[in-house]
Amino acid sequence: MNSISVYPDGAKPEKPWLAAYPTIVPAELPPLEYASLAELLEKSCSRYADRIAFSSMGKRLTYRELESQTRKVAAWLQNSGLQKGDRVAVMMPNVLQNPVAVYGILRAGLVVVNVNPLYTPRELEHQLRDSGAKAIFVLENFARTVEQVLARTDVRHVVVSSLGEMLGAKGLIVNLLVRKVKKLVPSWSIPQHKTFRQVLSEGAGKAYNPAGLSINDVAFLQYTGGTTGVAKGAVLTHKNLLSNKLQLELWLKSAFEKRQRPEVLNFLCALPLYHIFALTVNSLMGMSLGAHNILVANPRDIPALVKEFSKSNVHVFPGLNTLFNALMNNADFARIDFSSLVISLGGGMAVQRPVAERWLKVTGAHITEGYGLSETSPVATANRFDSAEFTGSIGLPIPSTELDIRAEDGTSLPLGEVGEICIRGPQVMAGYWNKPEETARAMTPDGYFRSGDMGFMDARGYTKIVDRKKDMILVSGFNVYPNEIEEVAAMHPGIMEAAAIGVADGHSGEAVKLFVVRKDQALTEADVKAHCAANLTNYKRPRFVEFRTELPKSPVGKILRKDLRG
Repeated sequence: MNSISVYPDGAKPEKPWLAAYPTIVPAELPPLEYASLAELLEKSCSRYADRIAFSSMGKRLTYRELESQTRKVAAWLQNSGLQKGDRVAVMMPNVLQNPVAVYGILRAGLVVVNVNPLYTPRELEHQLRDSGAKAIFVLENFARTVEQVLARTDVRHVVVSSLGEMLGAKGLIVNLLVRKVKKLVPSWSIPQHKTFRQVLSEGAGKAYNPAGLSINDVAFLQYTGGTTGVAKGAVLTHKNLLSNKLQLELWLKSAFEKRQRPEVLNFLCALPLYHIFALTVNSLMGMSLGAHNILVANPRDIPALVKEFSKSNVHVFPGLNTLFNALMNNADFARIDFSSLVISLGGGMAVQRPVAERWLKVTGAHITEGYGLSETSPVATANRFDSAEFTGSIGLPIPSTELDIRAEDGTSLPLGEVGEICIRGPQVMAGYWNKPEETARAMTPDGYFRSGDMGFMDARGYTKIVDRKKDMILVSGFNVYPNEIEEVAAMHPGIMEAAAIGVADGHSGEAVKLFVVRKDQALTEADVKAHCAANLTNYKRPRFVEFRTELPKSPVGKILRKDLRG
């Protein structure tokens, strides 16, 4: 898509979304309070010293303890030959070591490279080589993967931690269970590696020097695009993430305009911290607010997650459509007292109306859907927290954010017309790491990021996504969007999950194929087709239905249509 003069008359149109803003939320951001994420951590740890910052498997870490331990990690890194701006990978699930390592890296003036712990050796090698990471923090469960690629990377420092390493005496039992009973730690050998405990011990005896970070220094390389091709590192600066953190805080105020905010907010962190959604919403915003983040190491263990939900006084719960759905399909979930739950945030994929309506019925709380990408730190739009209904849209651009719907030639489209969603704001990345051509393709000359998502904006400024460009199905010249098919399928009481793709068809070019996970095992193909026929026009109806016991998903629970396409 080539960018040309965006508006025919050169005039900037009115921002229709501002009229729909909550009265308590400003249109533009005030000046940022902190010069870096390191300063955010240090000031929050001083301000909220005796509060619990993170907890995991019953072990609690106060803000005072977090400051001490991150200082030790930072000192160790600074005294290990690493220079300001060097990249350090973190390959850990949601355990206490994760935020300690991440904030320690940031305080040392280094750049965090978040790594999915479930990566294959091929995927890990690409990310380590592409980023030029010189060190890695990894949980021992995944150390074998690191061992297999280490010699072909620039990594010279490997810190290996165990699941129970920060859990005190309980950790001995946890490690025994994980290593010997469940056998979740494949054998590995990495000479000269350090344990996490050794790093803390050695760091305690070394000098820590504040890194003198500026707001435009790089904070994270957040890799993205791995589900569609070769993963690219989105360059996120301290300004990008501090801006998005502040944008979310301002938006959050509307949730407590008519009810008292608890003195300490409890966030249930089931989404992985290596994913941009949990990193910003849980860790960074939680840090700024002095919140308590309850870390869940394995969100796929739904019974364990339900137990955590039931025993914690949860106020804020970010999740994905698939996670909300899985929780509600657990019999014990409906028995929880949800009186403390104020905010359920939906992101990462479209929230389906049947799921949102059922969630409201079960919990009494609305799912507030937002939208963003790794390249936007991530949140670009959100629905109002005080909305009385599920809008089915991605909401309004948050403060200091602009959305423009553009045609293939780069011109701005009128309200109501479908085009590519383009985003401009202080949270938009600085570019892709070492990929100037990819960056040029992704960014317009006037500073908008081309999301690759197709949607339209209505007269009130609310935007509705119709689908990714790559997922759109073309049936006899008509555009068919998988999200619509999947949402209709989800309305059927016998369907647990569904995913739609396009398959080649000699008559219509493409036809719709629907993959279904049954809730009711008696459900037939004829049942599914009859339901879709009652709710979709002819060309949108699935021509083929295939039943599966499960659908392929990314580690954060997003259904992978590319895997269904084969």
